[in-house]
Amino acid sequence: MFNALFYLWWNSLKNRTTMRFKRLNQPKYLIGFIVGALYFYWYFFRFVIGPAQRTNYGSAQSFDPLMLEAIGAFVLCVIVLLAWVIPHKRASLTFTEAEVAFLFPAPVTRQTLIHFKLVRSQVSIFFGVFFLTIVSRRFDLNADAWIRAISWWMILSVLNLHFLASSFAMTKLMDNGISSLKRRIIVLGLAGAAIAWVVIWTKQSMPTLTDSDMANAQTLSDYAKQALTSGPLLYLLYPFRLIVRPMLTHDGLTFANAVWPPLLILAAHYLWVMRADVSFEEASIDASRKQAEKVAAMRAGNWRGAGKTPKQKRAPFKLNPMGTPAMALFWKNLINAGNLMSFRLWLVLIIVAVSMCSGLRTSGNNWPTLIGMFATMFCAWLLMVGAQFVRQDFRQDLKQMDILKVFPVRSWEIALGEILAPAVILTAVHWLLIIIALTCLVPHPPAKMAGELVLAIGLSAALIFPCLNFIALIIPNAAVLLFPAWFQSATDAPRGIEAMGQRLVFAIGQFLAFIIALAPAAGVFAANLFIVRWLAGSMTVAIVTSSLSASVVLVVEVGFGVVLLGWLFKRFDVSGEPTA
Repeated sequence: MFNALFYLWWNSLKNRTTMRFKRLNQPKYLIGFIVGALYFYWYFFRFVIGPAQRTNYGSAQSFDPLMLEAIGAFVLCVIVLLAWVIPHKRASLTFTEAEVAFLFPAPVTRQTLIHFKLVRSQVSIFFGVFFLTIVSRRFDLNADAWIRAISWWMILSVLNLHFLASSFAMTKLMDNGISSLKRRIIVLGLAGAAIAWVVIWTKQSMPTLTDSDMANAQTLSDYAKQALTSGPLLYLLYPFRLIVRPMLTHDGLTFANAVWPPLLILAAHYLWVMRADVSFEEASIDASRKQAEKVAAMRAGNWRGAGKTPKQKRAPFKLNPMGTPAMALFWKNLINAGNLMSFRLWLVLIIVAVSMCSGLRTSGNNWPTLIGMFATMFCAWLLMVGAQFVRQDFRQDLKQMDILKVFPVRSWEIALGEILAPAVILTAVHWLLIIIALTCLVPHPPAKMAGELVLAIGLSAALIFPCLNFIALIIPNAAVLLFPAWFQSATDAPRGIEAMGQRLVFAIGQFLAFIIALAPAAGVFAANLFIVRWLAGSMTVAIVTSSLSASVVLVVEVGFGVVLLGWLFKRFDVSGEPTA
């Protein structure tokens, strides 16, 4: 029976690979494949050719092997701990709906299904090993490629088996009446006790870390090395150190001495999985169904609602039946944009902001200045990539283009209504960040800057950013209408190197178009700044007036862009190939 399962898996993989190579007969896939292949070569494969091309910034020679081993062990320990804390469902093996329909009614033993799942997971593990082996060469670990490859395979295989074994163990606990909450309390309690043990030992046995030591990277590294390689952490991290140790060997003899403990751990996990008497069939069927729904929702553009029961979305405002057509599209896209605003997203952003500010705190700046600087950096980052996250426009409605074409509405109004919602959302976020930055930086400006100058820059940014957001949205929407076959939005959107290459081509083209669109406004801004600064002698007045003049140019560009977008929509041929 296992031979039949292997035959099924092998032919599915072979046919999928053959289909991808046959697609290269089409120029849109061939160009994408060439660009994607060049990208992989530049960032990965070129480091394989010759030792002279290794980078020096990540050289492991500058680090103590014991320190690297301890850090790797600590990371593995955290991953394993999360595997016992986060899951809250019964153990399941995810199969496709076709596999569930054919395999589960078949006379196949439970061990055969597990073996089939483990063998199939080795494909993704081998791909991961391949790329991790290439990437780790950039850090010059002084180990041959075969040593790094085998070490990565053992690490990933142990983690894969441990995730499966821990899910079986947690299902056993549920069957014995121990809920997920009780299990999390027990695991976190044990982890808290271990942390308390480490903290108490550190205070009693290690010297106090002073501010001067914190400022010295070498002293801080020595202190961390002592804490990780001695005391309780030495014993708590010992199994994980055994798994990481082969990666840091330099020759075959030392590797042979270090490889047998991870192999024993791998064998123990395999026996743990095979001897775990846990029923997973019903949970696997349910997980496979949810996985299929999740994939379908993600491919349709509903990332947040993937795999969830759709909920009725609240309208942002009451729509006037006699209003402008653009407002109706704006209203519709705002409802769809409700998926972006979630408590989890805001929590992640707050954690990232606090972490970055805490990391910059060591430079001696006060908290208001740090928060203002972070808001400013995030504002600039959002300008560059925000249009890729807020996609409630033609990119989302490409599948409904036949419906939009029959609306008795002028094309430029449809174009304006499509991009209005993401532009308003991005502008609202930018204005919020600008208010935070001004509140923090005006009373506590950065060095060599006056509060008035900071206020002038903030007000100028608030004036210019709405126009920049419109331009940043017009460009990708125009690309969708010009090259719909390259746009990845369909249910069966292609994947692989060629699809990634297509996205790279789009990203480069959009960036160049954005720079070209800003050139006239930038020229007007620079000329006005020089003239007003020379006449008035005030940089604050020069910045404000230059921003006003640049905004006029940008507004004109936005107007022409909306008209152009409407013209592209009008000539869009629905009968042609809309997607890839």
